[in-house]
Amino acid sequence: QGQLVESGGGLVQAGGSLRLSCAASGRTLSNNVMEWYRQTPGKQRDWVASVGSGGTATYADSVKGRFAVSRDNTKKTMYLQMNSLKPEDTAVYYCKATVYLLGGVQSIYWGQGTQVTVSS
Repeated sequence: QGQLVESGGGLVQAGGSLRLSCAASGRTLSNNVMEWYRQTPGKQRDWVASVGSGGTATYADSVKGRFAVSRDNTKKTMYLQMNSLKPEDTAVYYCKATVYLLGGVQSIYWGQGTQVTVSS
C-alpha cells in the first residue's frame, strides 16, 4: 500500500509564487510516474504536470514556463514550484502516483488535495 500527502497550498496574490509538496510513503515511489492535477468546483480534474522516475518533466500548455515539477527520490517527495501565479490557477491541487510493474500499471494513488487561491 502507499499514501500521498500534499502540502504547501495557500492564498497568494497574482504574480506571486508557491511551492507544493507531495510526500509519498509505502510503495508509491518506485518505478512510477508522478503527476499534479487541479480541479475547480463543478469542473473535471485537469492534468498539470508529470515527472518520471528519471526526472523527465512535461507540462500542460497553461502552466508551461511558469510551473516547474521535480522530485527527490531520496526524500520520496515531488514538488511543484508555481511562479507568476494567475487567478485562473486557483484550484485544489492533487498529486497522483502511477506505479508500474512488468510493463503494466500495478497501482494508482491520489493525495487528498491542497487548496491554492490566487487573488487578483
